[in-house]
Parts: sequence; structure tokens; C-alpha cells
Amino acid sequence: MAKAYIGLGANLGDREANIRRALSLLQEMEVARVRRVSNLIETEPVGGPEGQELYLNGAAEIETQLSPCDLLEALKIIEVSVGRIERERWAPREVDLDILLWEDEVVCNKILTVPHPRLCERMFVLRPLADIAPAAVHPVTKMTIAEHLAKLAGEEEQ
Repeated sequence: MAKAYIGLGANLGDREANIRRALSLLQEMEVARVRRVSNLIETEPVGGPEGQELYLNGAAEIETQLSPCDLLEALKIIEVSVGRIERERWAPREVDLDILLWEDEVVCNKILTVPHPRLCERMFVLRPLADIAPAAVHPVTKMTIAEHLAKLAGEEEQ
């Protein structure tokens, strides 16, 4: 079983219910075992069209037997099952599931890049991830999630 971390987000409909339903489907579909889930935090939208509602964001630690690409495919199926409709990039969404980290591996191909390419730039990702995995090490930077969070927080204060 591989350990991975998934980013969770939603800003349309019943945001918390959508995220909880996606986590349930991960287990019901035998895609993964959800081991830990962060607190959900409300955040401002980053990018995308003006006037979006606030997001709920979180992170989950999972164990899976799927490959990273097969997990991505399963996450996309779960998003649609929860009601996600494809829109423009960074548009509002019913649920969004992203692979943030996969073990201590780097994955880069046509359909998937792990660690998530903007992981270290986004407070709404780092805060929930640090809630459940502060000591997890980013395989490229070799910094912990807690260190990345502190660094980004320091940059935002300036």
C-alpha cells in the first residue's frame, strides 16, 4: 500500500457534504483507505473568474494499492459522482481532489505531476496538509510541509 496525500476543495453547493461524500466514495469504491483528514478551512478563491464563493479546503492521508495515474483517474470519477461539472480552469467547483504527495516519489508525465506543482505556493493547501502531516518531506525541496508553511507565512507577512 502506498501512502498519499490528497487536497480537498469545494465552493459550490453543500461544500462540506461534497467533500465528505468524496471521502466516502474513496473507501466505498475501494480506491483507498482514508487514514486521516484535516480540519476544513474556509478560504478565498485563488485565480479564476471574479465573484466566486469562498472555498472549503482540507487534506486527507490515504493508503492505496493503485498507481498514481490510476488514482488520478479514480479521483476524477469520484468528482463527477459528487456532481462536478467541467468548467474553465480555476472556475468554481462542486468538489476538487488533487494528489499532493505520493510517498517520497516524484511523478511527472503527460497527465500527472506529483508533488502538486503549486503545493508550496498555496496557503490553502499547506495549512490543512500541515494539520495532518507536518513532518512529511517534499521530495524535491527536501523541506517538510511545516517548513514550507512557515516560509510561505513569512513571505505573506512581508
